[in-house]
Amino acid sequence: MSQFPNLSEFLPQLLAGMVVNFEIAFIALIIGLVLGGLLCLLSLSGGVFKVIVAALVGVMRAAPTFVVMFFLLNAIPRGTAITFGEMSIGLAPSPLMAVALSLVPYSASYVVDNGIEAVMQLRRGSMLGALLFLPNITRAFFVLVMSSSTGAAIGVTEGISVILRAAAPMTSLADKMMLFAIGILCFGLTLQLGFFLMRRLQSQLGRYAVPAG
Repeated sequence: MSQFPNLSEFLPQLLAGMVVNFEIAFIALIIGLVLGGLLCLLSLSGGVFKVIVAALVGVMRAAPTFVVMFFLLNAIPRGTAITFGEMSIGLAPSPLMAVALSLVPYSASYVVDNGIEAVMQLRRGSMLGALLFLPNITRAFFVLVMSSSTGAAIGVTEGISVILRAAAPMTSLADKMMLFAIGILCFGLTLQLGFFLMRRLQSQLGRYAVPAG
């Protein structure tokens, strides 16, 4: 008897899990853009700030995602909150937020590197060169989407965890490979569509940036 999951049940679960992957990546990218943008401005100001930012970015690049994720989960005990009268604000991050925050060091360092390059291209008068920032950030978003699968280790129900959970009881290698192929196809098509749309946006902006000769 085949243990292959019912696709009418599996696919909606997979798509719901993928939404979680994109949610985590989106949070990490937005925070990374804000933090990375500030660090980029500090670096471009020169002097001691450039040295400090370079050292900080180097540390962020080397920060292991798993270590940061588990640190965030355990640094603040569950239930810790700040109370303002009748309003209480929890300080401990949820598992989903812990995964997103653990990806911020990569996101922010990537923004700094590409942001500085974009500004340098603008200073050289190359608007097209500066617009490369858009596909580069899109590429970083894709990396964040796939890196968000680390959430499976702490119980976050994202796309990869859905696939692994469905594959666990299966004994047939062929069935498992087929299941993994479906997962790769779903992620791959979605990410390729996003990259195509960003390339189109870059092309359209490039037409406005470069006057017709």
